[in-house]
Amino acid sequence: MDPGEIDMQNRDPSSINAHVQVGFEDVIAEPDGVHSPQCVWKLAHTCFTCARDISYTLLALCYGVPYAFFWGCEFAYLSFLHIWVITPCISMYMVWLKSIKIIYGACVRTCCDPCFEACGRCFSDIRVTNA
Repeated sequence: MDPGEIDMQNRDPSSINAHVQVGFEDVIAEPDGVHSPQCVWKLAHTCFTCARDISYTLLALCYGVPYAFFWGCEFAYLSFLHIWVITPCISMYMVWLKSIKIIYGACVRTCCDPCFEACGRCFSDIRVTNA
């Protein structure tokens, strides 16, 4: 199959809609002990399947192309934002954060290191022995 060709048999190759169960058996079920007559069950199955297929076909015919166009534009916009806005902003912030990290580290070392060193010298003479 060519890279530009679409697969008309497997229309969900990544299984992104595997959770959408629309079969009769997935929606309607009779528990043990409560069964309708066989003719009712078969007619219900036929009605459900026909209504589902016709409704889906009509909705796909009416709204499939406009929604495909909308989602194509939406994902193009999302890609554009990530490529031209979000990723450069993140890169810029990372440069700023590296500078702030250096300044903050210098301030902490200047203010806190003398205190920690003094505490270390005070406590360095403490000896613990077991009795």
